[in-house]
Amino acid sequence: MFYENKSKYGFGETVDKLSEIIVEGGWRVIQVLDLQEIMKKNGKEILSVKVIELCKPDYAYRMLSDDGLRIYSNMLPCRISVYEKTDGSTYVSRMNAAMFAAQLGGVAQEVMTGAFTDAEEFIKKVSVD
Repeated sequence: MFYENKSKYGFGETVDKLSEIIVEGGWRVIQVLDLQEIMKKNGKEILSVKVIELCKPDYAYRMLSDDGLRIYSNMLPCRISVYEKTDGSTYVSRMNAAMFAAQLGGVAQEVMTGAFTDAEEFIKKVSVD
């Protein structure tokens, strides 16, 4: 249900490069959540974790403009997580939305599969694998 790839870059460079690649791919970066900073504010220490929230308005519109599909709005925007592990390497993870979408069919499947395919292309550009 989830995929993980090792990045060929360090943590900060992975976040920066992915953000650039996403925009070059016709998507928008909505925000980057710094989970390490959020945990620090709550007295917890963790390794670096940032979640990039991204959106392609054309995809989102297809889902949000249909009352029957708005139930899936909790999956918007799409998310890609970048994090460090104790091995010192940086990793990128995301949900396998295409696998989930296959159970839905119709427009939801088309949109979610398209979004997943786009995200895979973005991630390939920073991955070792």
